[in-house]
Amino acid sequence: MFIRNTAYTGPVRAVILDWAGTAVDFGCMGPVAVFIEVFARRGVAVTVPEARAPMGLMKKDHIRAVCRMASVASRWREAFGRDPDESDVEGMYAETEPLMVEMISRHAEPVPGLVEAVATFRDMGLRIGSTTGYTRPMMEALMPLARERGYAPDFMVCPTDAPAGRPSPFMCWLNAVALEVYPLEAVVKIGDTVSDIQEGLNAGMWTVGLTEQGNEMGFPEAELSTMDPAMFRKRLEAAENRLVNAGTHFLARRIGDCPAVVEEIGSRLALGDRP
Repeated sequence: MFIRNTAYTGPVRAVILDWAGTAVDFGCMGPVAVFIEVFARRGVAVTVPEARAPMGLMKKDHIRAVCRMASVASRWREAFGRDPDESDVEGMYAETEPLMVEMISRHAEPVPGLVEAVATFRDMGLRIGSTTGYTRPMMEALMPLARERGYAPDFMVCPTDAPAGRPSPFMCWLNAVALEVYPLEAVVKIGDTVSDIQEGLNAGMWTVGLTEQGNEMGFPEAELSTMDPAMFRKRLEAAENRLVNAGTHFLARRIGDCPAVVEEIGSRLALGDRP
C-alpha cells in the first residue's frame, strides 16, 4: 500500500485509452463525416480541419466549439442572418446521435497493433481503462463490435457518466476508482487529440499523444502509405507540434509504440519522477 509521504517509486499500474482514433477507426474518420453532414443539412459548409479541431470533446460540446469558430459563424450568418445559438446546437446534436451510431458500425475495427499492445500491457500487469467523447448509446453500439474483433478494456467511461467530459479529469478519475489504481501518477493516459492530453494532464496522469494514426494526422492508413514523403513529414510535424503544445509528456506514432513508452515512464517513476 502506498501512503503519500514520499515520492511514488512503484510501477505503472494502468493505462487509459481513448477510443476513436486511438483504439478503433484509424485516422478518426467516422465522426468527421457526421459533423460535416449535420451542418450541411442546414446549408452551412464546414471543412474537414474545422470538423476535426475540437475532436475528443463530448459531441454536444464539439458542436458548440465548431459553432464558435469565426469562420463557421460567418457562414452561419450568411445563411441565417444571425449567429448560431443553443437551440441550433440542440437541433444538430439530436441529429448527431443517430448518425454517430450508424457510423460507428462502419468504423469499429481496432487499429493495427492495438490488440498486440493491449496484450503486452496485460503481460506487464496493467489494467486497461478507457474514456471517450462518445455518449453511452454510441458506445453501446461500438463496444460489442470491438469485442468481437478482439478489444475489450476493463472499464469504459462516457462524458454522460461524469460531471463533465474532456478536458475535465472526471472520466479518468472514474476509471482510477473502478480499476482500483492509485496514485494517479501510476496511470498513463493515451490518446490522439489535444483534448485527450488535456484530460490526462488535468487528472494528474502521464500522457502519451499519438501522432500518425489518429485525429491530428487525420488520414486512413491506406492513404498514409501512398502519401508524398514530404507532405507526410509536414503533416506529422504539425501533429507533433499540436500535441506538444497541448503539454503531452510523450509522443508515439502508433499505439504499438506505447508499451515501450510505458516502460520508460516506469523507469522515470522508479527515480521518483512525477508527471
